[in-house]
Amino acid sequence: MLPLLATQAAAARELLSPEVLAYIEDGGVAVTEAATAWASMRLLPRVLRDVSSVDTSLTLCGSQLSTPVLVAPTAFHGRVHPEGEAATSRGAAEAGSLMVVATRSDRPVTEMTPPFWWQSYVLRDRGFTLERAVRARDAGASAIVVTGDTPFLAPRSGGLRVPLGDQEQDPTATFAVVEWLASETGLPVLVKGVLRGDDARECLASGASGVIVSNHGGRQLARAATTASALASVVDAVGGAVPVLVDGGLRSGLDVLCALALGATAVLVGKPVLYALAVGGSAAVTACLDALTADLATAMGLAGCATLADVDRSLLA
Repeated sequence: MLPLLATQAAAARELLSPEVLAYIEDGGVAVTEAATAWASMRLLPRVLRDVSSVDTSLTLCGSQLSTPVLVAPTAFHGRVHPEGEAATSRGAAEAGSLMVVATRSDRPVTEMTPPFWWQSYVLRDRGFTLERAVRARDAGASAIVVTGDTPFLAPRSGGLRVPLGDQEQDPTATFAVVEWLASETGLPVLVKGVLRGDDARECLASGASGVIVSNHGGRQLARAATTASALASVVDAVGGAVPVLVDGGLRSGLDVLCALALGATAVLVGKPVLYALAVGGSAAVTACLDALTADLATAMGLAGCATLADVDRSLLA
């Protein structure tokens, strides 16, 4: 883990209540496995390339970004900082990144700073699902991220409990929701929670504009594969037709470089951003993302890559 991220995490653990900390760090052995899987990868750097200027910028679903390091959707930022998701989205935008705003945010979507995406669970109340997606679009969301790995909430051992009521997930949801949300909102729809190549192809067939390789931080199916081990097969199944993103255990620029080398277009980070938010609000979120981007640029340069287009699977041993 980068020194800044480690410092922010340690400080946050001193500040946060045991209940909130348990919610953030829930995931059991999957949390350790996720980081270990990235750290175990080794690189084959290129030499004698001109890397006097390293560019980490990209265009993703219409947004011009300075970094491929994005903010993953996580709930209840208001339990971490008084300004909640409003501060997180502002910090992400300042870093030239974007936040995926969670369905179960503590702050209204109208307080978010563009660019941002809206994460949507498919709820039993489909009308409410669509209403919130449209509200997010009207507030400036440029894409919808459908979480596909949560037909219902898995039991959890501790931490905050998610209030359900009219927000209970719909276990009857199928790939048809992709086309439905895309047609009703007019926004690109990405599917999050994909770990299989065949599911990735189903997403494409249903009109998805991207897929996100994720195991929900180990908080749903406890023995789901690490995202590092699943990413390549999903990338191969997609074949470059749409962007593939990945989350889970990424804690340094080297981790990000390995993910990009496997074929990811961008990555998402969750826990480090929450720790940063806890200790310093939007400015600390910006510092967290800037540190990851700077570390990525250093890793790219040392690997002989001047742009993200130079990063490919040949870099991996």
